[in-house]
Amino acid sequence: MDHVRLSEAGTSVIILDQSLLPGEEKYIELKTLEEMVDAIQKLQVRGAPAIGIFAGYALAALSGQQCRPKAIRSCCGASGTSDEVFMQEIQAQGEILKAARPTAVNLAWAVDRVIQAVRVEMFRARQENPMRLNANAGARRLAAAAVREAKAIHDEEIQKVCAAGDRDEPIGILTHCNAGPLATSEYGTALGPILLGQEQGVQFRVFADETRPLLQGARLTTYELQKAGVDVTLICDNMASTVMRAGLVQAVFVGCDRVAANGDTANKIGTSGVAILAKHYGIPFYVLGPSSSIDMSCPSGNDIPIEKRDPEEIRSKYYEKPMAPEGVKCFNPAFDVTDAELITGIITEKGICRYPYTESLAAQIEDLP
Repeated sequence: MDHVRLSEAGTSVIILDQSLLPGEEKYIELKTLEEMVDAIQKLQVRGAPAIGIFAGYALAALSGQQCRPKAIRSCCGASGTSDEVFMQEIQAQGEILKAARPTAVNLAWAVDRVIQAVRVEMFRARQENPMRLNANAGARRLAAAAVREAKAIHDEEIQKVCAAGDRDEPIGILTHCNAGPLATSEYGTALGPILLGQEQGVQFRVFADETRPLLQGARLTTYELQKAGVDVTLICDNMASTVMRAGLVQAVFVGCDRVAANGDTANKIGTSGVAILAKHYGIPFYVLGPSSSIDMSCPSGNDIPIEKRDPEEIRSKYYEKPMAPEGVKCFNPAFDVTDAELITGIITEKGICRYPYTESLAAQIEDLP
């Protein structure tokens, strides 16, 4: 479906308005930055890969508009030679586009990629004229670079989908507790790769631990994945080893509530056991969460306070009758700590950290308030 494309003139973007589907198929032409931002925010264009493609074409179209006579002018207070104004203008436009949906990583990635392509082209043009360092590199030349990069992004996304569609078998993922849209926002953290991959055509078979005692996996994770059309199978927590041993799981994705400076990670009770099983069977175990979950003031998992909850969650909650003798002692921690050496990678919005984690985690929070 040709639902996002650059106009023939190269100065606007044409999209299929997804906010009207399935009742009406309507293509709209977006010419201004404001219209492009509205299209993202109003979900006229949606889906992380599609937003990335759209962002690339949006910057290409806005760059094309600067090629018109007397078009190179500053809307952001830029000054300098004409190519410098062009560069500053496209950077300012890119930041506005990224702010339209800051959670959508494909959006920022595509914007930054197009801007970098234009920056490289400007540098190349100046290198070709070393005696005229501040000479105008040519608006058309810079705009052409933006168009090439935007089309490259689109072509690559098509290839990714085609490659994913060639898989004979779905990818098996096991997840524990709930770290999807209900627990976070947008796509979620641990469920994010699954939901994003599903949009790109990747087929998953997800095994969702029920997650005793509050059953977040049974009640919430299966609900989200089933509504998204993902092949999801509910299992009891003590069945994780069985599906791993059978070769049905290729990776484990879990969320996190706190990451210590050394990479030890607190998550819903039962996560540590899953990590130990994954290590035994040679299965990658990934922790996903926002960089705000990293606590550099907490040296290790031993320093993470663990909440203790009501014993009745074990004895009687969700049961018609109590399942344990009245008055029996119960140990009901809400979380456990997974040792850093059991974790294959800690993934935040800023990238992947690898063991040992001290330096890579610190780098992720350098620019946090």
